[in-house]
Amino acid sequence: MISQQSIQEIQSRIDIIDVVGSFVKLKKRGTNYLGLCPFHNEKTPSFTVSPGKEIYKCFGCGKSGNTIGFVMEHEKYSYVEALRWLANRYNVVLEETDTSPEYKAQQQTADSLYIINQFAQGFFSEQLFDTDEGQTIALSYLRERGFRDDIIRKFQLGYNPSARDSFTQTALAKQYNPELLVKSGLVANREGSMYDNYRGRIIFPIHNQSGKVMGFGARVIKSNDKAPKYINTPENEIYVKSRILYGSYFARTAIDKADECLLVEGYTDVISLHQAGIENVVASGGTSLTTDQLRLIKKYSNNLTIIYDGDSAGVKAALRGLDLALDEGLNVRLVLIPDGEDPDSYVRLVGAQAFNEFIQKEKKDFILFQLQVSLQEAGNDSVKKSQVVNQVAESISRINRAEDFTRRQDYIKQVSGMLKVEEAGFTNLVNTIIRDRISREENRQRQKQEPEPATDSVEQSTPESQAGTQLLNAYEKHEQAIIRCLIEYGLKPWNDQMTVAQYIFQELEEAPDDYSENIANPVHLKILQLYKIWYHDGLEPNYQSFSYSEDPEISQAVVNLAVIDQDISPNWKKHYEGYIPTREDLYRDEVRSTIAYLKLRNIHRQMEENQSEMEKSTDIDQQMISLKVHALLKQKELEILEMIKVGTVIFK
Repeated sequence: MISQQSIQEIQSRIDIIDVVGSFVKLKKRGTNYLGLCPFHNEKTPSFTVSPGKEIYKCFGCGKSGNTIGFVMEHEKYSYVEALRWLANRYNVVLEETDTSPEYKAQQQTADSLYIINQFAQGFFSEQLFDTDEGQTIALSYLRERGFRDDIIRKFQLGYNPSARDSFTQTALAKQYNPELLVKSGLVANREGSMYDNYRGRIIFPIHNQSGKVMGFGARVIKSNDKAPKYINTPENEIYVKSRILYGSYFARTAIDKADECLLVEGYTDVISLHQAGIENVVASGGTSLTTDQLRLIKKYSNNLTIIYDGDSAGVKAALRGLDLALDEGLNVRLVLIPDGEDPDSYVRLVGAQAFNEFIQKEKKDFILFQLQVSLQEAGNDSVKKSQVVNQVAESISRINRAEDFTRRQDYIKQVSGMLKVEEAGFTNLVNTIIRDRISREENRQRQKQEPEPATDSVEQSTPESQAGTQLLNAYEKHEQAIIRCLIEYGLKPWNDQMTVAQYIFQELEEAPDDYSENIANPVHLKILQLYKIWYHDGLEPNYQSFSYSEDPEISQAVVNLAVIDQDISPNWKKHYEGYIPTREDLYRDEVRSTIAYLKLRNIHRQMEENQSEMEKSTDIDQQMISLKVHALLKQKELEILEMIKVGTVIFK
C-alpha cells in the first residue's frame, strides 16, 4: 500500500492544467480552461477544467472528477496505478506501508519480470532492424505482409535470432537472474542447459494498461515449420492469459471516443486494422472470451462488436462468449468476415473505407444470430427445436438489469416471432429462468452466512415512508446548494461576529452536533460534519480537500457539486455598461436564500406528515390539534417565503 504521506505529497504537487493539458488542447476562458472532451466525440468544446478547484467536467457527456480521477479514466488505470503515474511525473518517491513478506516477494518478482521483459523487447527490436538476419528473414516477411515500418515500431515488434542461445547469453552477460529468465518464458532450461525459447520467431510484445511489456507472443516464419505456429509467455506473476487483451494499451483512447470496442482473434488482425486507421480494436489471442477480458472491455465501452472469420470454427468461437458478455451487460454485435479471409487479409484486400462500410452493414445482433444458426442446425427436429427455445430464453434471461428491461422485452417480442411461439408463454419461460437463477444465488449466499437470530417484527416500506422518500428526493438540490455554499463561502465573513460556516452550522443545527433533521442525504451529512471537524481544527477546507478524499462517495459528490461553468455571458457585457455582480459578490444572499429553501423543505415535510396523521385519525380532538399544527406550519411557511430574496446573477 502507498503511504498516506506519499499520497499527500503527490496531491500537493499536482497541477491539473499540466496533467490534463498533456492529453487535451486547452484554451483559457475566464478563470477556467476549455477543450474538446477526450471521452466522447464533439466538435464544440464542452470540456471545462477549473485550476482553482482542481476539477474537470464535460457538459456534453457528463464525466467529471479530479486530477487522479482524470488519469484513471483516460488511461484506464486503477487508483494505485494512477498514483504511480503521477508520482513518476512529479518525481515523488513513493513510500510503501508495511506489507507481508509474501506480498513483498511477489511484488519484487513482478518488478523484476517487467525489467527483464523491457530489456528483451529492446533486444528483439534491435535484432529485427539492425542485423542482417533480422532484416533478411523477419523484416522482409513483415513488409511482404504489408506492414509499414512505423506500425512495426509502434507495436514494438521484434525478432529472436535462430541461433540456440543469442538472447540467453546476452541476458546472462547483463547479469539477469537465470531463474527469472526461465520464469519469464524467454529462456528454457533443460538438464542444466539454458537456451532461447523463441528462436527464429517474430516477437509480438504484449503490453499492460500502462504500456509495460508483460509477455510475448512468438510466431514462426517458415510455413513448413512443424513447430507450433505461436508460443506465448507462460503464466507468472504479471502474465495471466485470461486477463489479457492484445492491443488494449494502444486502443483505449480510440475505444473511448468511438464508444465501441472491436474484438478480433489475432495479433496481426489488430496491427493491420491500426495501420488502416481503425484503432478501437483488441484481440482475444484466439482463446474463448473470459469474464476478466469482458470486464476489461467494459472499462472502455458497453458496446462490443466481435469480428471473426466466417468459417464454422469462427462462428463457434464467437458464440462461446455470448452468455458471459450478456452477464456483464455488454451490447454485443457480430460481424463475420467472408470465407477464406480474416480481418488482417480482408482490410488489406478492400481498404479501410470499404472495411468500415462492411462492418457497419454486416453487424448482426448476437442473440438473433445465435438463434438463426441454432434453428438451421435443428432443422425439422422437434427435440432440437425445443432445446433452441430453452437456449435462447437462457441467453435473454441474462439481460437482467433494471435499466435493460425494455431491451429484454424487445428481444422477447422478436424471438417469439422467429420461433413462432406465444409471446406471453415465452415471457413466462424467461422470467422463470431469472427467478430460478436468483433463487440459486440466494441459496448459495445463505449457505455462506451464519443463521441470523429471529426478530419479532419486520420493518416494511409503507406508503407513508415512500412518500417521505419522494419528498426528500424532490428537495435534493437544496441540500446540494447548501453544501456548495459551505465549501465555496464557508471561510468568508458573515458579519463582524461569525463566518459563513459558523452561520450555516448555527442555522442547520437542531440539536448539539445534529444536522440530520435538515440534511437527509448521508453523503451530504458526512461532508458537513467533516467540514466542521476540519474548520474547528484550524484548517481551511475547500474543493480540493474533499475531491481528494479517500471516501469515493465524498469525492464524487463534491466534484458533482462544483460549479465551474460561470463565465459572464459576453452578450450581457455588450448590452450593459458597468459592473455585473457575480456569485462572489452576492454570496450572503445566496447563503440566506439557500438555507431558507432548506427550512421550507422541512416545513413541507412536516405538513405532509401532519396531513397524513389527520387523515388517519378518527378522534375529533386529535384532528383539531392537527389543524392547529397545520396553521402554525403554514404561518412558518409564509415567514420563510418572506425571508427569501434571490439576487440576479447573469451567467452563460
